[in-house]
Amino acid sequence: MSIVLKDVYKSFGPNPVLRGLSLEVRDGETLAVVGQSGSGKSVALKHMVGLLKPDRGEVWVDGVNLAHLDQEGLYEVRRKVGYVFQFAALFDSLTVEENVGLGLRRLRGMTEEAIRKRVAECLRLVDLDGYQDRLPSQLSGGQRKRAGLARAIATNPRYLLYDEPTTGLDPVTTTVIDRLIVRMREELGVTSVLITHDMGSAYRVADRIGMLFEGSLRFIGTPEEIRACPDPVVRGFIEGKPELLEGAG
Repeated sequence: MSIVLKDVYKSFGPNPVLRGLSLEVRDGETLAVVGQSGSGKSVALKHMVGLLKPDRGEVWVDGVNLAHLDQEGLYEVRRKVGYVFQFAALFDSLTVEENVGLGLRRLRGMTEEAIRKRVAECLRLVDLDGYQDRLPSQLSGGQRKRAGLARAIATNPRYLLYDEPTTGLDPVTTTVIDRLIVRMREELGVTSVLITHDMGSAYRVADRIGMLFEGSLRFIGTPEEIRACPDPVVRGFIEGKPELLEGAG
């Protein structure tokens, strides 16, 4: 089982973003997707959960073509996916416990006691045990990210999609989040896709790294392989050398 994008094109008005993107996320792996701003990373991520539909091409999740699903079918797919938003997207008026339990309350048959127990389990997994009654305004940036991760794993998803999980964090907090991403794979066995600009983070957490350039896949391989890649476009990005990107296509 996996997530597969096949020759996906997506434009917004006259602006093309994805230009024939083909990408497979292997079962059980953590795949980091990197690339310059505007290369299509977040747009690709939203296609994986059916938040966007391709203009052309196909998106498959667990052997199902999302284009063939009605709204209820899409909801079924989304129940398999936990989405960790870039800025956590917590509701300011709700406590941490209420935020983390939102998805659980949409499931049939779960009692309030069962929801509280599951929320507590998830908060322990992200090292926020005892924070149930706090509001988002009472949390640091890193704590908000962890609460967002706890909400994403609450419904026992098969896949976790991370949209820039370390944006705006200091190096120490970034390392904490990276270790949690690795823990999710090791303890929950989830398949993960990580969108990031941070190569240090990508090297720490990823089994493979895919680089997008101008809306298509320029490179995919292990951290060791991308470090050794001779492509000047890849080297220009991972080494922070814009002169290598100038005139590339």
